[in-house]
Amino acid sequence: MAVEERDAAAARDGAAAAPDIRLENVTKRFDDVTAVDDLSLTIDQGRFFALLGPSGCGKTTTLRMIGGFEEPTSGTILLGDRDVTGLPPYRRDVNTVFQSYALFPHLSIYENVAFGLRRKGVKGDDLKRRVGEALELVDLGDLGRRKPRQLSGGQQQRIALARALVNRPKVLLLDEPLGALDLKLRKQMQLELKGIQNEVGITFVHVTHDQEEAMTMADTIAVMNAGKIEQLGSPADLYERPETAFVAGFLGASNLLPGRLNGEGIVGLDGGGDVRVPASALAGRSGRIAVGIRPEKLRLAAGGAQADGENVLEGVVAERSYIGVSTQYVVETSAGPVTVYAQNAEPGAGQAASPGERVSLAWSPEATFVVDQHEEGTR
Repeated sequence: MAVEERDAAAARDGAAAAPDIRLENVTKRFDDVTAVDDLSLTIDQGRFFALLGPSGCGKTTTLRMIGGFEEPTSGTILLGDRDVTGLPPYRRDVNTVFQSYALFPHLSIYENVAFGLRRKGVKGDDLKRRVGEALELVDLGDLGRRKPRQLSGGQQQRIALARALVNRPKVLLLDEPLGALDLKLRKQMQLELKGIQNEVGITFVHVTHDQEEAMTMADTIAVMNAGKIEQLGSPADLYERPETAFVAGFLGASNLLPGRLNGEGIVGLDGGGDVRVPASALAGRSGRIAVGIRPEKLRLAAGGAQADGENVLEGVVAERSYIGVSTQYVVETSAGPVTVYAQNAEPGAGQAASPGERVSLAWSPEATFVVDQHEEGTR
């Protein structure tokens, strides 16, 4: 077994051991602006972890504090059991891949990757072997003699990744590394990055504002807003069971229908009609709430026919947009406008209902989530 494979196996086996990263009550202020607000976070070994949120939410500042490029105003940062608060980047067992690649234009690809090893005193056959393995890992083993300007953007990003991984850091930080790539290449690199992380077993911490990118690659996602973590969990947990209106709206589209609890698991919607929700989704809430349903969870029946399902809303199609894999409908109901995504699985499916036509919308109570009605973003 190769050294890297043993390292990867050890990292996976140690996933239940001490976490690779801990942030304890970390705050970062820039003059009178609080970029990160009393944030505590634990990232276990061998995880692909994403910090996700809009511009200005504090995700990049958090990454930069982990890497040592910014110092926290208060709080503690630990890598493993070591307190690294205040230490410069070169004294932390982390490497960073930036969106700009930051390759040395005058050096060959081989020397770009070898740069960090040479600074550590690695020489001879050991240097050649480790650089070769790093280049093979990113599938660019035959390009060592070229200069960065001779490579495409995707190839340069792979070289930046190889240069960061060749030193075998405890943690790899990824600062929106795919932001400069076109859409097709970005999607390809998402899968490649995930595959590389699985192979090497190193903890990756990835900053992005792209929810699809985070959900494609990450094991765990922290959704950030205004310097705090709104919700942390697996992609499936965050999408299927968002805890706040912000998370529901940031990860995909959601319909949030305001109402009031009328009994155990029953919500009376504003505008009339009752819907059922799982008791587990209420999480102790009472009074005013908002019922959430994802557009693809709704089943649409045209011609006023009642669709199957325990929760039903009737309305009139206001808009219809054919978007290839599905057709998007906006239906005006007594509870407000509702967006529906209907899969175009059969020929002609995209013409199921026309603007002005009465339809019924149905969905399973188990596909329903609940957020507080008074949150910003709910009606």
